[in-house]
Amino acid sequence: MRTQVGIVGAGPAGLLLSHLLHLDGIESVVLECRSRQEVEATVRAGVLEQGTADLLVECGVGERMKREGCVHHGIRLRYGGRTHRIDLHELTGGRAITIYPQHEVLKDLLAARLRAGGRILFEVQNTSLHDLETPTPRIRFQRDGRPDELTCDFVAGCDGGHGVSLQAIPAGARRDYAHVYPFSWFGILVEAPRSTEELIYAHHERGFALVSTRTPSLQRLYFQCDPKDRVQDWPDDRIWAELHARLADREGWRLAEGRIVHKAVLAVRSFVVEPMQYGRLFLAGDAAHIVPPTGAKGLNLAAADVRLLSRALAAFCKEGRTDLLAQYSETALRRVWRAEQFSWWMTALLHRFADADAFQHRLQLAQLDYLTSSRAAATALSETYVG
Repeated sequence: MRTQVGIVGAGPAGLLLSHLLHLDGIESVVLECRSRQEVEATVRAGVLEQGTADLLVECGVGERMKREGCVHHGIRLRYGGRTHRIDLHELTGGRAITIYPQHEVLKDLLAARLRAGGRILFEVQNTSLHDLETPTPRIRFQRDGRPDELTCDFVAGCDGGHGVSLQAIPAGARRDYAHVYPFSWFGILVEAPRSTEELIYAHHERGFALVSTRTPSLQRLYFQCDPKDRVQDWPDDRIWAELHARLADREGWRLAEGRIVHKAVLAVRSFVVEPMQYGRLFLAGDAAHIVPPTGAKGLNLAAADVRLLSRALAAFCKEGRTDLLAQYSETALRRVWRAEQFSWWMTALLHRFADADAFQHRLQLAQLDYLTSSRAAATALSETYVG
């Protein structure tokens, strides 16, 4: 096979890139090791920055998001048993966030690509990248047990931190930056009515907790746990007791319970690779960087990456320009490191660290007091949170 851009990975980055390239008249083929059903069943966070939501609408895949997504004009910080609202909309001149699950974004992108005749090859195996430093890189893989090969002008690695794209960059040609936090998140999906109209970020002596929503009848809840914890260590009764303790509110608020339909333990870590390109290979999304979920930046960084990359590829294919491709990594990394810093800061502010003493705990409370009493501090948080 032959195409202009070979895309490894049918996650948000890969599918959105393929769609944006299609709108510019550029051919691509997407290779994915999972089935379509597995891709669409991916359970991930769904906080979309204003710019991400706008991009989905601009490229024609945002209609269902506008109908079914929840626009939030603020977030709530809870500590000391009291809730303090940060008015994102007012502090950023009218910007907001949209709550729309990642698997719904994937469904919309898949439908758009297949409707337009886009080539997405599911359940490919043994994928490997070759000749990346030449004008005709190749992607080798197997389909139905038979070897196949895709020749292209460029390769976009959108297959996550454990995919083949990152590993295709020689160790001597890249630098990895990594940080593992000393806790994990325990996440549940629960069939219950909304307990809140906006996200609640809770700081508590027992640890962090987060209340989010997916649909009017499906809620997403998280709490900080030990990284050694297993799903079976947390029966339903223990989960609800912990959430009620961490989310206790002096003002009469109550968390709605329901049937828990999904449980997972999520690692909390940061990772960045520099540069995000090697020869004709360009990394995007989780293949190039991982952020702690506290700042809600993962999907949004992927969208920002592919917006830059699609423009750079279009400039090359239509005008023969190489400057935007040459600048891709440097440009993308400026935003990546800002998001990493914000996510690290939010994580350090709201979580309990096992080695922290009473002094450090009081520093967290002082910072929270400042955020909820200073317009300047709240504005700085809001501008980064909405993107």
